[in-house]
Amino acid sequence: MIAPWPAGSAAAAPASTAAVDADAAAEGTTVDHLTETYRLHYRSLLGLAALLLDDTASCEDVVQEAFIRVHSARKRVREPEKTLAYLRQTVVNLSRSALRRRIIGLKLLSKPMPDMASAEEGAYEQLERDQLIKAMRGLQRRQREVLSLRYFADMTEAQVAEALGISLGSVKAYGSRGIAALRVAMGAPAS
Repeated sequence: MIAPWPAGSAAAAPASTAAVDADAAAEGTTVDHLTETYRLHYRSLLGLAALLLDDTASCEDVVQEAFIRVHSARKRVREPEKTLAYLRQTVVNLSRSALRRRIIGLKLLSKPMPDMASAEEGAYEQLERDQLIKAMRGLQRRQREVLSLRYFADMTEAQVAEALGISLGSVKAYGSRGIAALRVAMGAPAS
């Protein structure tokens, strides 16, 4: 970029030169200049990323992403000779971000995974669930409704009474009789 005219001598500058300088400053670096800078310094940018990251694929991704980002913001690079500096700084920033993501990922992966139920346990639970559903179907309608709302919908006895339009005492009675019937149907010892 041509150096700007010294302060106070703007009147001495030809109008066409001042207009060209203003246009160049408004345009920023050109696509051709950015592409050429990238092509010439690709290996050094890759080396910079390699100093910060540990695998080649990530380094290449970071350098390419840096080019894309500087390309999209090229109008802000007012002095074309600073294009390489912008590329380098973007490589450093993107490398830092990649390392942060890795650290967070490692922290999340280092937490132990919860124990998974074995296939036998899953099959046993399915059998119990099927047995419970069959036993629930054998209950009286009101007992089934009260137990479903109370234990599966997690409603209080008062909420169940309101939902079914019956008294609180009826909810307790249907619930108690329903649980007793389920114990018998499922072969559980009475308590």
